Amino acid sequence: MLKPKPVEIRLFGKWRFDGVVVRDPSLKKYISLRPVYLPHTGGRHEHKRFGKAEVPIVERLMNVLMRPGRNTGKKHLAYNIVKKAFEIIHLKTGENPLQVLVRAIENAAPREETTRIMYGGIIYHVAVDISPLRRVDLALRHMAEGARVAAFRSHKTIAECLADEILHASKGDPKSYAISRKEEIERIALSSR
Repeated sequence: MLKPKPVEIRLFGKWRFDGVVVRDPSLKKYISLRPVYLPHTGGRHEHKRFGKAEVPIVERLMNVLMRPGRNTGKKHLAYNIVKKAFEIIHLKTGENPLQVLVRAIENAAPREETTRIMYGGIIYHVAVDISPLRRVDLALRHMAEGARVAAFRSHKTIAECLADEILHASKGDPKSYAISRKEEIERIALSSR
């Protein structure tokens, strides 16, 4: 009797997970590349400490896209935006969009920021290292925010703007909103050392 061939799991039925590499060793644990057909966990991570790290990275991007008031809870809309953005990235580069997204997160994640410390009634700003989970959160948030800002009152769709933002961030291009925010955060931290 013949055994059925195991079915390969691909994101959106197209993109493979097996060739995607995370180069930054500190982010490796927090960028989940576990193969899924559909990136929708339904909030199963919510009550578990650091459960967010087990959510597929594409779903985390979708969750950040549905953040502002009008789009809250519209996951299908965010799903379609990310799917179209991945198609555009593949058309422009010919690479696996998952690998481009991972590279963009690695480049756009700030390493240092400031925190406020009160000492004798005086507030000081002190430079601190950022935890890897927060680095990933900030990178995703800034990419989504950059796409939203670029699409506002523009002839481009949000999917096109998200694709451009991810592409620019993956190259480390200062045209990317996420890269410019990272440099600004790190510059402020450097000045307050």
